[in-house]
Amino acid sequence: MKKDFYLTRYALIIKKLESAPSTYAQIEEYLLNSFEFQDAEIKSYSMRTLQRDIREISNLFNLTIHNKKRRDNRYYIDSRPMMEVDEYNQKLLESFQVSNALNLHPDFSDFIFFESRKPTGLEHFYDLFFAIRNKRIVLFEHYNYKNKKMTSRKVHPLALKESKDRWYLIAVDTKDKTLKSFGLDRINHLSVTPQKFREKYKYNFREHFKNAFGVMNLTEQNPQKIVLKCSRHQGEYIRSFPLHQSQKEVKETPDDIYFEFFLHPTYDFRQEILSYGKEVKVMEPESLIREIRQSLSDSLQAYSED
Repeated sequence: MKKDFYLTRYALIIKKLESAPSTYAQIEEYLLNSFEFQDAEIKSYSMRTLQRDIREISNLFNLTIHNKKRRDNRYYIDSRPMMEVDEYNQKLLESFQVSNALNLHPDFSDFIFFESRKPTGLEHFYDLFFAIRNKRIVLFEHYNYKNKKMTSRKVHPLALKESKDRWYLIAVDTKDKTLKSFGLDRINHLSVTPQKFREKYKYNFREHFKNAFGVMNLTEQNPQKIVLKCSRHQGEYIRSFPLHQSQKEVKETPDDIYFEFFLHPTYDFRQEILSYGKEVKVMEPESLIREIRQSLSDSLQAYSED
C-alpha cells in the first residue's frame, strides 16, 4: 500500500459509510473499484489496513466508526462531530482529494485549471491563528481601500472568517474597544507580540455568523426573512449550490423557484443578488427591494452619464 495514499483512503471510506453501513467486503470492493485505487494501481486492501484506517479517521476527523451492532458485521459512522468541526472536516477532505490527484499525476496542468485570481494575505494566517489561540496582542498596518490610507492597529484577535475566497481577522480594536473585521489582504507589517490580553470576551461567533452572508457590520444583529423568486434556469443552480445555510425552497412553478432565507441583508448579499440580473428578484422584505431598486437605478444612471 502506498504510504502517501492514506488520505485518499480515509476520504473514500468516509464517503462509502456516509452513503450506507457496509461490511469489510463491501468497503474493499468499493475501494478497489474506485478510480483513485485504479489510478494508483492498488490491487488489495486488507482487514488490518481497514482497522488502522478507522483508528486514524477517528483521531484526525473526530469520527467514530463501529461495527457488530446487534450482530451486524457492517461498519457505520457512530457519531458526527459538531457542525463547525464537520465543516472543517469537509474542507480538509476536499483539499486532500485535490492534493492527492495532483501529487499522483505530475501532468495535471494539462487537465486541471485553477482560478487565476489568488487571494493575498494568507501568509499571515497561521501567525494570527496562533495569536488567537494564545490570546496574544497583535500589531499591524491596515490599508483602507475607501480613503486610501494606511493606519496602525493594535488589536485583540478573536477569530478568522472566510468569505468568497478572502480571509478576515475578527478582532477588538484597542483604540475604541470596537469589534471589527480586517481583510488579511490589506494587513502589512504584522507582529504577534509576547503580551497577552486579559479581557474575557463573550462573543459567540458561531451564532453571530450563522445568519451572515459574507462580511458584515459586526454590530448588526437584525437577521430577517428574505424571499427570492428565481427563474427556473437560475433556480436549479441555486438549489444545487445553496447561497446560505438557512436557504429553504418554499414554492415552485413551471417557470420559477422561490427560496426563503433568514439572514442579515448585508452589502455582500445585495451584491450577490445583483450579480444574477433579471434571473433573481427580491419578493420581501420591502426594505431590501428598495435597496436593490436603488442600486439598479444608480447603475443605469452611471451608464446614462456616459
